[in-house]
Amino acid sequence: QVQLVESGGVLVQSGGSLRLSCAASGFTFSRYAMGWFRQAPGKEREFLAATRWSDSSTYYADSVKGRFTITRVNAKNTVYLRMNNLKPEDTAVYYCAASVSTQTMLQSDNKYWGQGTQVTVSS
Repeated sequence: QVQLVESGGVLVQSGGSLRLSCAASGFTFSRYAMGWFRQAPGKEREFLAATRWSDSSTYYADSVKGRFTITRVNAKNTVYLRMNNLKPEDTAVYYCAASVSTQTMLQSDNKYWGQGTQVTVSS
């Protein structure tokens, strides 16, 4: 059974930093693309970052490029999202996702989701 469990979401002040974790189980982690998305109240879920399984190359949404960093540790079946210089508009529920490829992750609904972790950035 596939499980993605996010953690690390907290209340943080504007300008602060945070690292989210996503622990995966139930599938061959090293053979899956991993990604992070978020959903703010009243808004659609948006893509943030992804990493390929084959070479760990990374992709970012323009809105977070330079502030957020995705990394994966295959030996721990874990993917991280490091977030710097957080802003109130980063407040959202953050979701981890797994898919057979980054293309599939970004262009289809064929992906696994975690339950999400709340990040709140105060001004």
